[in-house]
Amino acid sequence: MKPNYRRCLSCRKIGLKEEFWRIVRVFPSGQVQLNEGMGRSAYICPSYDCLGAAQKKNRLGRALHAAVSDEIYQKLLATVDSGSTYNR
Repeated sequence: MKPNYRRCLSCRKIGLKEEFWRIVRVFPSGQVQLNEGMGRSAYICPSYDCLGAAQKKNRLGRALHAAVSDEIYQKLLATVDSGSTYNR
């Protein structure tokens, strides 16, 4: 089976799907969640640089066509601080 490649929406790095965090706008509610549900999704590297650039330039919001709350960014930053990967 071929590997699944994805691209970080911030730094544009291409890598395996498992290397990135998945942020999803759930259908049909439009709610933005971390790695849960089916719907429009965007992938981002688990690093401070990518998260900072994505938040500053609203890249997640534009990619998902939805408003992304600061709570989502805080959860991701807390995960980077703890040094662990987000549960898949």
